[in-house]
Amino acid sequence: MRVLGLDVGMKRIGVAVSDQLRWTAQGVETIHIKGDDPIESFHRISELMKENEASEIVVGLPKNMNGTIGPRGEQCQMFADKLKEEFNVPVSMYDERLTTQAAERTLIEADMSRKKRKKVVDKMAAVMILQGYLDQEQSSSM
Repeated sequence: MRVLGLDVGMKRIGVAVSDQLRWTAQGVETIHIKGDDPIESFHRISELMKENEASEIVVGLPKNMNGTIGPRGEQCQMFADKLKEEFNVPVSMYDERLTTQAAERTLIEADMSRKKRKKVVDKMAAVMILQGYLDQEQSSSM
């Protein structure tokens, strides 16, 4: 079954999905949050779970560079806990340090304008989070 990858921010959530074999991650969309609570995205996440036949979720965990978890990381952990309760599926956390910066660099190297980068950077970060998780999963099963 497929895995849904999420890069959770305060205003946007990047979404990626794995292929059926769980080898590759593809960007799906960016969910825009209008209020202050990322939980308002649950309806759209539910639709994406069904559309993509996803049975698992991976949420990026923004750790500090020294490996500790700060306030933003704690918010992502609470979001992941609420996902588990709401959807009753396995929810994993994946260390996302520097994924947004790496996504931004990749888009700059592709000569994408700042305006266009802003629209896709969260989705690309979700792809990097999910691909890292899938690669880790593959290497641990060998």
